[in-house]
Parts: sequence; structure tokens; C-alpha cells
Amino acid sequence: MAGNSQRRNRRTSNKKGMQVGSGGNRRRALEGKGPTPPASARKGHKKNRVANAQAKQAAARRPAPRRGGVKGTSEMVVGRNPVFEALRDGVPATTLYVQQYIDNDERVREALQLAGERGNINLMEAPRPELDRMTNGLNHQGLVLQVPPYEYAHPEDLTSAAYDNNEDPLIVALDGVTDPRNLGAIVRSVSAFGGHGVVVPERRAAGMTAGAWKSSAGTAARTPVSRVTNLTRALEGYQKAGLTVVGLAADGEHTVEDLEALAGPVVIVIGSEGKGLGRLVGETCDYRVRISMPGGAESLNAGVAAGIVLYEVARRRA
Repeated sequence: MAGNSQRRNRRTSNKKGMQVGSGGNRRRALEGKGPTPPASARKGHKKNRVANAQAKQAAARRPAPRRGGVKGTSEMVVGRNPVFEALRDGVPATTLYVQQYIDNDERVREALQLAGERGNINLMEAPRPELDRMTNGLNHQGLVLQVPPYEYAHPEDLTSAAYDNNEDPLIVALDGVTDPRNLGAIVRSVSAFGGHGVVVPERRAAGMTAGAWKSSAGTAARTPVSRVTNLTRALEGYQKAGLTVVGLAADGEHTVEDLEALAGPVVIVIGSEGKGLGRLVGETCDYRVRISMPGGAESLNAGVAAGIVLYEVARRRA
């Protein structure tokens, strides 16, 4: 009897306890994992290594993106007539500030109407002390127009635009032109004669202000302007790209009408009315040309001189 009892106890002690569930893991393990990816997408496969190598080669052939051009600074146009003229002439603007309780004369109504027609200019009412602070005490007459920073192009963008149209680049570079109205007039001439843009130095030169935009008669919207820290280096870069750099000088060795190089890819450099081309810029030029003036005038306004040379280039290319 004792032996039977011991055998029963052994059988009882060997009996398995409660089984813990798998939580569905076994069932999920049996489920499929979707279609087999192609060999080119399977890591470690020979075709995957080939595909990766081809992608790297394609990326190497793709040209690197150019750096964006520099930005100007925001600007305030103050006064009833200047604000009205800026809006009328299409100067870009973000906000028109109107003084509280302003006398609603004809100029104010016209400015408000033009701003409303644009549809993208914010109208803000502000007390006079706030407008005084914004304009540093200038006589704003109750109207202040905020002009956003001008987005300058990169110098290479000007040549790229020409080549995209299967045209020889025609670029005007300015050396020491400080009057924004001259800059605007030159932008207008570049647009009129099929040029591809204007280059200005960052220091001691006019930038694309509201005044320059107005003088361009709206052509600044479609004619890019590039601003560079060093004009000489920018000209050398254009020379390496195959452009001829032609400087306009009163004592130039060639005349505009005789220089055949104007028919090809060219950068025309125009100096200030008083000092002309700077020394380094003049030495960088491939040719220096003069405009024949039978009347005996010593020099021409920079905007007028640019128009004459651009006309000659357009005539040769026609």
C-alpha cells in the first residue's frame, strides 16, 4: 500500500500546471509579412548595392544649388505725396500706416484706394506718437508706407537666365553709382534693350530703394539686380564663365561703335559720373570704350551712358 501511495504522489508531482497564454504572438508569427520587396530594395542584395551606387552618381552629376542673393533692408516711405506716388508706381509694400483721426483729403483717399486695389497691403491705424517714433520724427503727414527688403539675385542667376533662353548674357555692372534714380533708370534701360540684369556693389553704391524702383517705371519687377560684396571678384567670375568685361571710360582705347566684342556675351561696367571707373575695376576690364561726343561734353549721366551702350549692343544683336 505504501508503494502504491508513493507512485500516486510521484504522478501528481509530475503533472503540469496551468499553461500561460501566448497572447496571440504565435498566431501573428504565422501571418505573412506582405509581398517580397524587389531585389533592388533588399538591403545587402547585389542589385540594391548597384541601385545605391547609381543614385550617388546621379547626385554627383546634379549641379549644386546656388547660394541665394543677399537681402536689402526694409524702408519707410513717408508723406502723403511720396506714399501716393510709390503706390501709383507699383513700389512693393507690405503695410500702409494711417494716423488716427487724420484729415481725409484727396491724397489720403487716393492712397487708401490704391492700397485697397492692390489687395495684399495691410492697412493699420496708429496714433501720431507711434508714427513719429517709426519715422524718427520725420514729417509723415499721417501716412507711412512700409516697403519690404529687396531680394537681390545671385550673380550667376543673371547668366543662367540668359542661357535658359539661348541668349548671350548682357549684364550691366555699376561702379560707384550712388543715386538711386540713376540705378532705376539703368534697370529700365536694361529691360528695354533685352539685358539680363544689373550688378551693384554692396558698399558706396545705390541699392534698390523705393526711389530706384520708382525710376525703373516698374521694370524692376522683371529685371533682376544682384548685390555683391566685391565687384572686382564678381567681374573676374564672369570672365571665367566666358563673358567679356567692357568698361566705359572717357579715355577708353576703343569707341562703342567699333568694338566687336559687344556682339557676344558681355558685361558693361559703368562708373560714377565724377570719378569714372575705380582703379581695380578698370584694370579688370578686358576693354575700355568711350562714347564719341562731337558736341564736346566731358561726360554723360550714368543712366544716359548706359542707354547708349545698350542700344549699340541691341543693334548688333538684331
